[in-house]
Amino acid sequence: MRVVLDTNVFVSGVFFAGMPGRILDAWGEDRVSLVISPPILDEYYRVGARLSEQHPGVDLNPVLALLAVEAEIVDAPALATGVCADPDDDKFLACALAADVRVVVSGDRHLLDVSPWESVEVLTPRQFVARYLKANS
Repeated sequence: MRVVLDTNVFVSGVFFAGMPGRILDAWGEDRVSLVISPPILDEYYRVGARLSEQHPGVDLNPVLALLAVEAEIVDAPALATGVCADPDDDKFLACALAADVRVVVSGDRHLLDVSPWESVEVLTPRQFVARYLKANS
């Protein structure tokens, strides 16, 4: 299954495990394919660098390097009109739309509030795990 992860889900999976960690584990086991765009990857790097300073025992760089090689990176033009209350969140929907991905995983209320949008459903990590990974655990 191809999926777009918002930054919080990706970074939480690396730093704190939990449901986001289960999604990244599924990616490592080739049960999930991550789809990102350059703006999403840039945000992962920025947020990861900030968290690495706060949690020096966790090095996000190896995961980001793997992501840059293993994830599907798509050119996702900005949406013609804003969708989310926070315009910075639109990049996740733009990526999903450009790549024909049906699911964005996010805990962000701005994204969850617009679901479903076009052909894209926004699910929390818990919802995604229950719906798509539980049966395959």
